[in-house]
Amino acid sequence: MPPTRSARTAPASAATPATTATPATTGALAAPPAPSPGPAAPDGTSGTLRTGRRRRPEPGESAGSATDALTAHTGGRRRPGPDDAATALAPAAAARTGLVPAARPRSDGGASTALVPAPGDDPGTELVDAAAPGPRRRRRAEPDGPFDRVIALLGPGVGVVRRRLGILDADQKAALTPEERRTRRRRQIVYSLVGTAASIVLLPLLLLGIGWLLFPIPSTDDAVQNQIATVSYADGGQLARLVPEQGNRIKVGMDAIPIHVREAVLAAEDRSFYSNPGFDFTGILRAMVNQLTGGVGGGSTITQQYVKNTLVGNDATYWRKYKELIVSLKVSGQKSKDEILNDYLNAIYFGRGAYGIESASLAYFGKPAAQLTPSEGALLAGIIQSPSNWDPANSPDRAKQRWNFVLDGMNAQGWISTADRQAAVFPQTIPPQNTSRSSSLTDARGHILNAVRSELGSLGISEQAFAQGGLQVTTTIDPQRQQQLTDSVEQKLRGEPELLRTGAVAIDPGTGGIVGYYGGSNGTGLDYAQVMKQPGSTFKPFAVLAGLLNDPPIGLGTTFDGSERPGLRNAEGANCPRCDLKQAMTISNNVVFTKLAAQVGPQKVADAARLAGITAPLDNPDARLPLGNKEVTPVQLASAYATIAAGGVWHPPHMVSKVVDSDGRVLYEYQPGEGEQRFPEQVARNVIEAMMNVVDNDGLQLPDGQEAAGKTGTVQSRFEGQNNDAWFAGFTPQIATAVWVGTDRNDPIQDSSGRPINGSDLPGSVWKEFMSDTVRATGTTDFPAFRPIGEAPATLAPNEPTTPATPTSTPSAEPTPEPTAEPAAPAEPPAPAPVDPTGSPEATGDPLPAQQDDTQPGGDAGRAADPTVG
Repeated sequence: MPPTRSARTAPASAATPATTATPATTGALAAPPAPSPGPAAPDGTSGTLRTGRRRRPEPGESAGSATDALTAHTGGRRRPGPDDAATALAPAAAARTGLVPAARPRSDGGASTALVPAPGDDPGTELVDAAAPGPRRRRRAEPDGPFDRVIALLGPGVGVVRRRLGILDADQKAALTPEERRTRRRRQIVYSLVGTAASIVLLPLLLLGIGWLLFPIPSTDDAVQNQIATVSYADGGQLARLVPEQGNRIKVGMDAIPIHVREAVLAAEDRSFYSNPGFDFTGILRAMVNQLTGGVGGGSTITQQYVKNTLVGNDATYWRKYKELIVSLKVSGQKSKDEILNDYLNAIYFGRGAYGIESASLAYFGKPAAQLTPSEGALLAGIIQSPSNWDPANSPDRAKQRWNFVLDGMNAQGWISTADRQAAVFPQTIPPQNTSRSSSLTDARGHILNAVRSELGSLGISEQAFAQGGLQVTTTIDPQRQQQLTDSVEQKLRGEPELLRTGAVAIDPGTGGIVGYYGGSNGTGLDYAQVMKQPGSTFKPFAVLAGLLNDPPIGLGTTFDGSERPGLRNAEGANCPRCDLKQAMTISNNVVFTKLAAQVGPQKVADAARLAGITAPLDNPDARLPLGNKEVTPVQLASAYATIAAGGVWHPPHMVSKVVDSDGRVLYEYQPGEGEQRFPEQVARNVIEAMMNVVDNDGLQLPDGQEAAGKTGTVQSRFEGQNNDAWFAGFTPQIATAVWVGTDRNDPIQDSSGRPINGSDLPGSVWKEFMSDTVRATGTTDFPAFRPIGEAPATLAPNEPTTPATPTSTPSAEPTPEPTAEPAAPAEPPAPAPVDPTGSPEATGDPLPAQQDDTQPGGDAGRAADPTVG
């Protein structure tokens, strides 16, 4: 007999034969034999426990007899009935509660199983069968939070909406027949297509209606926004004000503009002007794609350009495009094409401070628009898109390319004949006058203004926006540093030959911001801070950087034979039979650095220069690259030195820190962040260490013991004993400055006494004067502690041998006398031999790569047989 299921269940008195339920108690099927009879139910029915499974045979009973009754009634298979779930759970429930199963009558005439109290228990306790019919209530969980309360509140409404929309839940979907599912799916596809089509049609109409009510049509006089643009120093002080003059715009009627000039503008800007509705839908889509993919442009019609320049501005946003489209449609509906073209030609900016075709004709050709030839009209039409870049005075090649494009378009449209196109000659323009474009800044500040304008263009802020938008531009120029730099240049060049030119740039290593900028005394002339010149030996630190980044690294203590060799000489006093890299840097030994470049590879030297911040082309470098045979600008050199000063962290050199429009919206603001770590800090500190003695050696010490690293650069002239360019570049932890002195035509540079100018002369004195003023204003700051990479440099004087000659392999207790003549290499013992970068003692000759490279003139060395002397 099975064990008792509950302590409260009455024990069976004796084993009884298995019983089966009658059809009345099961509704359809006979129940399997119960393992033991339970107590009688109140209605007298047997309390047989049904489990829906085969009964385990009692002891002494055959395995087959327990299922005979079920097999006989169902043919060996029985489907579970509605009571089986509750019946199967009854034993477990009885074990927990002390209740026993009993059959209970149902209202439909059948019977169900319920758990009732065992004899002796409280008769009021009862567990009702979950399968029994009748009302069944489940207690709803109370909402715990605000979100649950909202769901509980909206639940009934959501259900109603779902029913109205025909949305089915999972059970309802499962009840559908396959045909109903297919019908439902077809209906959903139709509804989706109809809804999509309605959205495509109705949404644009809705947006069009809203825009039509919101945006007015501008007047013609709104085309030129006579707002003052200001350029400020870093502290907010005014550097320049650009006030558009009233005289730079002269309105004329359509009859005063020749037909061929109008056609030239149409060929350049909108060849379908007279046939399009005022906007180019494909151009708008192209602009959207370009904006999403980071491109520029998109192609606007003349109507859109007119609207953009008179009302909506030039912001690269979808909102601006939306306003531009609406107003273009309104203008096209209320004005004729000739009126729109006339307004456009009187409003568009042509550069040189000129607004409108009449002012442009006077600014470029000195005559009214009515007298313009087809070629002259084509030139003016071609520069509309980018006046500052395509002005013939600035970029004659680009201007001519654009001029050809316009004339070819006129010929393709049939507006000029092929014969006239072939006979056309590029017209000559008059020189630019000192208009509002350069304001009154004819001094050194004019170069700052032009550099700001150029940088704004690279930021996507056009010349026209700068001239018309009333922008407030804040620069990184420190007014005190700027004045000190200007004064230093002017004081040191006072009394020197007039043909000398100077460019100087000072950069904050921590941000990359240009704090001082001198491009020459003539603010409307050539900017010498941007000229491309050979930098001479100021490029040697990049060879040291390449050696330190090499695997294995070449430390500052690595020694070389720096003796002169055929085709390559050193500056006077720079010969060094045995010296390490720091000593060679101090005296600017050329031979040592060509050997170093050959050892690590010239391309790696070029790569190291690019890591530091040099952006000029350094194509096909050779072993003379450390001698500066590739051209760079003072801005690039100052930026690269600033990277070294900042511990290998590069910041892009920049002059614009913030741009705000006339409505107070910030169009641009520089975010310095943490910069970009181009090479490790310890590597940068080792490069600094290599340059630390140059300043003292050249007599350019800074006040108050301020540490400084620097390098001279001198480029030899084609004339014997003369120089073409002279540089000095150096830095403290707070500021990096590069100074160049040269001429416009690469003539020999001499001071007032007729002596050739070297890097430590005039450029070095300008650098020292400016840096000394900076130190006195800001105080002193030291570089981080030096931790050598590889072999540490010697502490001896530059021309002292790093290893004294001795006949033994170990150092002697007594000092060894220094050699009085050049050391004899064959008699020198091998033990104290200096270390070559390859790990083997250096031979008296050059390494094989050096013999292939450093005996040949560099790619830019045609100025002299030996272009760089120190």
